[in-house]
Amino acid sequence: MKTQIVLPDALGEELKRVIPARQRSRFIAEALGRQLKALKFRKALSGAAGTWTDRNHPDLNTQAGVDRYLSRFRARFRVG
Repeated sequence: MKTQIVLPDALGEELKRVIPARQRSRFIAEALGRQLKALKFRKALSGAAGTWTDRNHPDLNTQAGVDRYLSRFRARFRVG
């Protein structure tokens, strides 16, 4: 897909100086992909905030409860 974007002059000049001509599109696409992935992760994290509460999981309120949970969880994946 072709698209046109406008960059600040200083950023465009630095891009031209640092990235060879035939590699700029790929560089921009990879950088944009990383930024979009990070943005989606932050949104998901923000949306999930508060879903795990002590009230919903009283069995994990103590270290003993957490240890018990981890022991059972890990046992499901043991081989042999």
